[in-house]
Amino acid sequence: MTAAQPAAAADPVGYQNVRINEVTSSNSDTVELYNAGSTAVSITGWKMSDDSFSQQSFSPSAGTIPAGGFVTFNSPKGLGDADKLVIYTSGGAVVDRVEWATDKAKPAMARCGGDGTGAWVPATSAATFGASNTTGCPSSIPAAGRVRINEVTSDGSDTVELYNGGTSSVSVGSWKYVDSDTSHAPASISSSSPSATSIPAGGYITFDSTIGLGDNDSVFLVDSSGNSVDSVTWSTDGAKPSDERCANGAGRFQTAATATLGGANSCSGTGTGGGGGGGQTGQLLGGGGALTSGCTPEAPSGSGSTPAGTLAWPGGLDVTIADNVCAFTTSTGPEGRDVSGLAFDPANPSVLWAAKNKNWLYKLVKSNGKWIPDSTWSSTGKQIRFAGGSGEPDSEGLTVGGNGHIYVTSERDNTKNTAPKDTIMEFDPAATGSTLTPVHQWDMTAQFPQLNTGDKDEANLGFEGVGYVPDSWLTANGWVDPLTHAAYNPANYPLHGSGLYFAGLEYDGTLHVYGLNSDGTFTTFGTIATGKAGVMDVTFDAGTQRIIATCDNTCGETHTFMKVNTAGVLVPDVTYTNPAVMPADNLEGFAIAPASSCVNGFREAVWSDDGVYGFGSGSTSYGHSLYSGTIAC
Repeated sequence: MTAAQPAAAADPVGYQNVRINEVTSSNSDTVELYNAGSTAVSITGWKMSDDSFSQQSFSPSAGTIPAGGFVTFNSPKGLGDADKLVIYTSGGAVVDRVEWATDKAKPAMARCGGDGTGAWVPATSAATFGASNTTGCPSSIPAAGRVRINEVTSDGSDTVELYNGGTSSVSVGSWKYVDSDTSHAPASISSSSPSATSIPAGGYITFDSTIGLGDNDSVFLVDSSGNSVDSVTWSTDGAKPSDERCANGAGRFQTAATATLGGANSCSGTGTGGGGGGGQTGQLLGGGGALTSGCTPEAPSGSGSTPAGTLAWPGGLDVTIADNVCAFTTSTGPEGRDVSGLAFDPANPSVLWAAKNKNWLYKLVKSNGKWIPDSTWSSTGKQIRFAGGSGEPDSEGLTVGGNGHIYVTSERDNTKNTAPKDTIMEFDPAATGSTLTPVHQWDMTAQFPQLNTGDKDEANLGFEGVGYVPDSWLTANGWVDPLTHAAYNPANYPLHGSGLYFAGLEYDGTLHVYGLNSDGTFTTFGTIATGKAGVMDVTFDAGTQRIIATCDNTCGETHTFMKVNTAGVLVPDVTYTNPAVMPADNLEGFAIAPASSCVNGFREAVWSDDGVYGFGSGSTSYGHSLYSGTIAC
């Protein structure tokens, strides 16, 4: 182990989160820096060098880089057709480094697959300086660009882990790495121990650095042609026990609680590690606004602890408040609360459906970063009724069925709220008018006598969420039919359509599986344990090929991904918690955008706060229902 660059007192907090993000050796010799952290970083007095390692001052477009912001400057020395660029703090610590072979920085070299976190690839355009690289990146990142530094430790073993997130193996035997000491010559991966020459698709390799790694140090990775591939920088002890990417292979770096070299990162650390993506807890963005008349947020209730073994959120650390303040006030719910179930339209990722407890259904579309009611469907949402046009369904969960219809669960009739009414209702979204009545309705109330005690709170612990699961997934994964004890055969149930419906019971956290028949009858396939105290929403995600059971603050804000095991039984696979910046509220709704919407390895995830409480009075989240983040594809 070597202490390659002890941080000087002048080095600003968070300097390791600043990344070289784009560079061109054409005419302007422009350099772009990006701050992947959650706090602004002063770059006053910082310097740069090229392949001579002779430090020179530069004049940036701003003296401070805001969180998630960019700064540009023109190299005072000029940049060559084949060159390198090193950035230093005013105290002399190396911040980042990029190298390129002949003409690879023409029109530019850019991080693609995420500003500050993506891999270095030749850009198609140099017009993105001062802004996100997305539009200048190629539509398909080369196979070598899928290789990432995924974990590194400076605890004595000085081990580096690489991960290949691509679909084909990548030869890395002649690739080289170097630390932040500019006097060190790069070492090859194949000459390190253990020696490695290639990384299989979806696989890992590890090797011990022959150069040594210090408490304040970096790893810079270059390919066989001398082009930078990836880098990571950490401050004091940031790589002890290790510095890891979260989400695995795609996210920013944080200090790990436990090293997981050679396998997927645990992402259960403190979030205070190295750069190459930040190592921060993220930011809660947007929101604010004064409450409208009658809008009354409600503090969360029923908080419980996060279960042991829960992993950190597998996506972006930043979250944006994604609705207008008090956006969902209605005649039956003037307090603006109670948006619960959420579901993306699998055929149209630009549409998000939402159910409000007090018998309302919303079709939402994105406008200026916010989800708002689609005015072509209804600018105020549509009221829903039980079959025959009666009652006020306590509408909690919803899903989009295989036929494109919206299936909504109800726990009670709000006009008789001491009695349960656990039903699934099918609505045709193409139906006209401001009030919708079900095409079909299935009533399962008799299956839950424990909820029928005459107490409104007990009656309110019924069907909280529902998810449509295609037959094709169940058969492909070998699900065993609990009724026949043989492989599930959809043909045995000719009236049920093309999939089954998994309803989540808030009372005990179980999933109840139904075939909903076109004649109004239903088939009960049994109960599935999620291992959690409650279920607030149920989602089938084709991207991860999992059924997701969501629990709010009752279970520490967690999402349990369910799979079919080798015995053909649905069981919990892994559980994740929410991004750390989110409030611990009654976040009852959860939806993930279809895989078709993936951009740079991520897609949208949306949460709903039933109580619109956020972080309480005076916070920017007070009075808001919807939160938007990202999850790795």
